[in-house]
Amino acid sequence: MTSRNNYKKKLIEVAIPLEAINAASAREKSIRHGHPSTLHLWWARRPLAACRAVLFAQLVDDPSSHPETFPTPDAVEQERKRLFGIIEDLVRWENSTNEELLEQAREEIRKSCGGKLPPIYDPFSGGGSIPLEAQRLGLPAYGSDLNPVAVMIGKAMIELPPQFADMPPTHPGPKSRQFYRKAEGLAEDVKFYGEWIRDRAWERIGHLYPQVNLPNEYGGGKATVIAWIWSRTVASPDPALRGIHVPLISSFVLSERPGNVAVVKPVIDPEALQYSLEISRDALSSADLTAAKNGTRSGKAEDFLCLFSKTTIQRSYIRDEGRAGRLSAKLLAAVVEAKGGRIYIPADRDMEETALSASQSDIPKRAREGFLSGKTPTRAMITGGVCSAYGLETWGDLFTDRQVVALSTFSDLVKEARAELISAGAREEYANAVSVYLAFAISKLTNLGSTATGWMGDRGAFRETFARQGIPMVWDFAEANFFSSSGGNLDTPVDKISSAIAAFPARGIGKVAQINAEDVIYPEGAVVSTDPPYYNNIVYSVLSDYFYAWLKLNLVAIYPDLFGSIATPKTEELVAVPQRHGGVDAAEQFFLSGMSRAMAAMENGSGPEIPTTIYYAFKQSEVAVEGVSSTGWAAFLSAVLAAGFVIKGTWPIRTESPGRLIAKGKNALANSVVLVCRKRDASADVITRAEFIRLLKRELPPAIGELQAANIAPADMPQSAIGPGMGVFSRYKAVLESDDSPMSVKTALQLINKELDEYLGGIQGEFDADTRFAVTWFEQHGTKAGDYGSANSIAQARGISVESVKHAGIVESSAGKVRILVRDELDSGWDPASDGHLTVWECCQHLIRALEAEGEHNAALLLKKIGPEKADAVKDLAYCLYGICEKRSEAKEATSYNALIAVWTELTRQAAAIHDTGGDRQTRLDL
Repeated sequence: MTSRNNYKKKLIEVAIPLEAINAASAREKSIRHGHPSTLHLWWARRPLAACRAVLFAQLVDDPSSHPETFPTPDAVEQERKRLFGIIEDLVRWENSTNEELLEQAREEIRKSCGGKLPPIYDPFSGGGSIPLEAQRLGLPAYGSDLNPVAVMIGKAMIELPPQFADMPPTHPGPKSRQFYRKAEGLAEDVKFYGEWIRDRAWERIGHLYPQVNLPNEYGGGKATVIAWIWSRTVASPDPALRGIHVPLISSFVLSERPGNVAVVKPVIDPEALQYSLEISRDALSSADLTAAKNGTRSGKAEDFLCLFSKTTIQRSYIRDEGRAGRLSAKLLAAVVEAKGGRIYIPADRDMEETALSASQSDIPKRAREGFLSGKTPTRAMITGGVCSAYGLETWGDLFTDRQVVALSTFSDLVKEARAELISAGAREEYANAVSVYLAFAISKLTNLGSTATGWMGDRGAFRETFARQGIPMVWDFAEANFFSSSGGNLDTPVDKISSAIAAFPARGIGKVAQINAEDVIYPEGAVVSTDPPYYNNIVYSVLSDYFYAWLKLNLVAIYPDLFGSIATPKTEELVAVPQRHGGVDAAEQFFLSGMSRAMAAMENGSGPEIPTTIYYAFKQSEVAVEGVSSTGWAAFLSAVLAAGFVIKGTWPIRTESPGRLIAKGKNALANSVVLVCRKRDASADVITRAEFIRLLKRELPPAIGELQAANIAPADMPQSAIGPGMGVFSRYKAVLESDDSPMSVKTALQLINKELDEYLGGIQGEFDADTRFAVTWFEQHGTKAGDYGSANSIAQARGISVESVKHAGIVESSAGKVRILVRDELDSGWDPASDGHLTVWECCQHLIRALEAEGEHNAALLLKKIGPEKADAVKDLAYCLYGICEKRSEAKEATSYNALIAVWTELTRQAAAIHDTGGDRQTRLDL
């Protein structure tokens, strides 16, 4: 048999600048203008910065693969740093259109790939991040997905723009520029015809969106509504109220912003059994604000109180009424555009009658019986909340009549805009492309244009329908004015889509098709990078049906193969849904077998020269319960290994910055892990469990040491250690248990994690005796007091006394009790240079206190004083204490140690830039 091991290692198999990648990925979440994610919503997109970096590192040789050019370790390290510099520049969003830098990256790829730019294929292309970044790097980009909404997003990102690159727009209006690059002309046409649709829609249905009268206190006159705030209502269960409907208000607060407080106040007439609504603008105390935020809730789950009798309206009763079709709605207030900003006015009869007049059109009835008749998801399918339990069982139930009339009118005008383009001389293919983006604008508009859209009183803004990965019941919903100049209008998605189109690479080959991942036939020489669905985290097909209904209405004539079915495919979707497959075990088996076939197709279609990269999205809640040997992880890795892959590395990718984690007091795992995979050697052997454990003990410690040297955060270490650990496990055909049965992936993960714990525990032996005492005492007692006798025994075992640890300033000892001092109790004037009894424990605690209380700059100053000799030990101690905190469920304390490691590279960089200025030991920082 031929060995497959004769290959050159790629950079991603050895080292990558992970912190720079993660920092850029976290920053990317705040970028909206021109970002491809603003084209259309898709769930769990991978950050573009990470995709760009992974592709580059996947294709470029590690310098150790070229000993003839880099003969010494120093030469290898210098070249690696140079490549890291390219990646660090590449991941910055500002450089995503820097052609000089991108061409430099392409040249590096050519050097490592025989002078060619190899094709990239993503068989689970989803939101299109990987194919888009492949195209940006000049690589032929291919993608496929089972879901038609995902496929359409992919086509709009990488397939359509290159077809019309460098072309001027065709619209008859004045042009915005003399020369058009990339897809800027296409973007301008989309913007022009989006405005064209808005103007003609106003002519047809503007009467449904009239201006309103401002109260005299605001100067009177007319103003445009931004949003109408509605509350669902239900007949009171109190028999004395004879079925009178009462509002189900989750919060009375419309705005809690200082200087612009607005709170709904019901005025009740108990005799007439009527109520009206006023707006109070008085500042609220903290207690009153909390009470107002409870609305008419009873304080228990989804129960409410009757506005008149205060009778409890139980959730079960509301559900029964909803399923019987007996919920209604009441207009509470309007949010209005005014010169001084947004103001909140009570609803009046004219506003409500205007909204309800839309029911006189036959459009809502036809839409609900037609393309909006699909079923909304049940809780069995998604975990992000559902509205179907309350009778909102079809997509049509999620829209008011006015919303349906407006959105349907916009859709009719998409078809008319297409005809206008063709009559103006545009080719049919071009008119189709513009129609796709206009259809996206309407589809995006529904995310702020349904009765599942809420209003956030703390921000004074809409809450999207898909604020979560579900469609929960929204009791007081916000109906947007699609013709206002604020959020929720048609112009906003049109503008965002136009900006995204103008920023697309619009170059080279880009193809996206609807194909089941198991059936993909890969192009010759294809390199695979992909982000498969995670086990049971997101049921994409169920969620995307919401958008599919509107996209189908507008695009079925252009893409009949994509939008010819009633809904998105469900049966073949690789997600473990017990209700779909007849139980948990059957769902797991479905996922495992299907993913194994998909991975086998990937293994078969990829070449031996370049590794495959696979993103795996962690489900935090599952891992928190089961650890890194969770069911989802194990099932996924089993599929990867069954396909014939060997895992060469795992890199944790996070989109939360360390600072945000500190601020939130959280210590979350990385959002996803990139697996680096190679084809397994055809001559792979079979080994025993004992041999596997021996190999782990030999190979895992140096690998973990390298990960620590790269400052992998402690929270991410279990994920990262899976790489070298599973590298041992996966390079063999099988690992046999004592009964000759093959070891499961889940067992292997547990053994890897055990070895990691033993390694990190063994670090303690390298600390000074006082620190080793403190570690042991903290492990047993935390910061609580314990008996002096026990403490003395631990100290004597380390050749010291309790008095020594007390003298070091680590513990307090009195009245027969010993207690570790918390950070706030440590000497605020501590200086490591003058401490005659310096310990690693003190250095670590003082450094964390400086970081949390004074920021990175002061922490770097302190690190400089501590010096490099103690610094490495401080970092090791942080890893060790993080693990102890995790076992003791000390989440807040664990976050502190994790955060220190997360910023360690930056601290050491700043410390190295600090120069002594003389005997007074003052410092300055050159940045």
